[in-house]
Amino acid sequence: MSSIFERYARRAVPRYTSYPTAPHFAADFAQSVYRDWLAGLDPTEPISLYLHVPFCKQQCWYCGCNMKLTARYAPVAAYVQDLIAEIDLLADALPARMPVAHLHLGGGTPTAIDPSGLAAIMARIAERFRLTSGAELAIEGDPRTLSDAMIGEIGALGFNRASFGVQEFDPKVQTAINRIQPPEMVERATEGLRAAGVGRINFDLIYGLPHQTEAALRRTVEQCIAMQPDRIALFGYAHVPWTAKNQRMIPDGALPQSAARAAQAEAAAQALVAGGYVRIGIDHFARPGDTLAIAAASGKLRRNFQGYTSDPARTLIGIGATSIGRTPKGYVQNISETGAWARAIADGRLPVARGHELSAEDSLRAHVIERIMCDAAVDLAEAGRAFGFTEDWWGAEEATLAELQRDGLLTRTKEGLALRPEAMHLTRIVASVFDKYLVAAAVRHSIAV
Repeated sequence: MSSIFERYARRAVPRYTSYPTAPHFAADFAQSVYRDWLAGLDPTEPISLYLHVPFCKQQCWYCGCNMKLTARYAPVAAYVQDLIAEIDLLADALPARMPVAHLHLGGGTPTAIDPSGLAAIMARIAERFRLTSGAELAIEGDPRTLSDAMIGEIGALGFNRASFGVQEFDPKVQTAINRIQPPEMVERATEGLRAAGVGRINFDLIYGLPHQTEAALRRTVEQCIAMQPDRIALFGYAHVPWTAKNQRMIPDGALPQSAARAAQAEAAAQALVAGGYVRIGIDHFARPGDTLAIAAASGKLRRNFQGYTSDPARTLIGIGATSIGRTPKGYVQNISETGAWARAIADGRLPVARGHELSAEDSLRAHVIERIMCDAAVDLAEAGRAFGFTEDWWGAEEATLAELQRDGLLTRTKEGLALRPEAMHLTRIVASVFDKYLVAAAVRHSIAV
């Protein structure tokens, strides 16, 4: 299957953290439509919040996130005040003081905010929303710049999950990606947060980095397992220098090709499973007792803009520049440029840049793609019935599915499909079959593996 794998692995397809994916959101989307969606939410149904903090103190050359490098705190302090003002705008647009079961601060580097700024944000959230009993409060941090004062504040504010970007411990790779972060630095941050009461820790690793080898990545995995994080995400490096200009510092010739990337991913996965982690979806691993592993085992695993999640909420409100939100009606994305985002808030407008209202067919296809990404299988006929379509609604995709079956990527039943275990790395390829926006799109994506 090696030649077939190579052919599919080179294809560029989305990561499917939403459907349609963000490049297909409309730029002429009116904030009044989003206001209507918010006003129509069920005030008793828990929602989730995502707050985006785009600032970083150091530039990592592999990063593809929307971030701003800052050496001064003044822009960060101003951003905190604008973030609080957006919280008020959103809360005013909702039908009630909504219950929140999941909250996530991402970036960028949320811990670029100082402790008092973080406390002010959380105080306003507590004032304008109702954090449910047992709500998951998660924050991303950078071990290179995480201070003892911030560790103490994170614990005092009740955060119960923290995520670190480890990526790779090999010194040559760290130099190539401009992220010098020895294991001792990560261990200090991990132990500090646990001592402060943050009981759940996530690590992110990346394969396919410049000069990376299977042996180096396996060593990194073993060092991470020794620190006993609750979850480990193993992402493939997405080399998109046409979008992320900092990635131009990484020469194409230093990057492993598809077969080597796949070998790295599988070697790391085997080491994680041997270390007691449950394999979840295409790129996550968790301790058996973690909520992510429990959701996967019970068929309740979901996918959102942070990747795999156990969060069942139908509504996720994005707060901050470039953040993306979701309601049962559709998706919205905020203005990405922090100045324009702040001016919209100052004018009393929800800072919406783009959006997409879901059609009935979008909702069906979103469900199918999510189940493929989460379960590696889907009952197509049942999905059609659930969304009001005929049981053979996927006729246009039949020829492509038959080709994937002949190539050994999946097995078929009368009503559905399942990926073959050896083709799990190509899950995104199978999911893309149901993406009606992909074929005609003039959008560049990262390779499948």
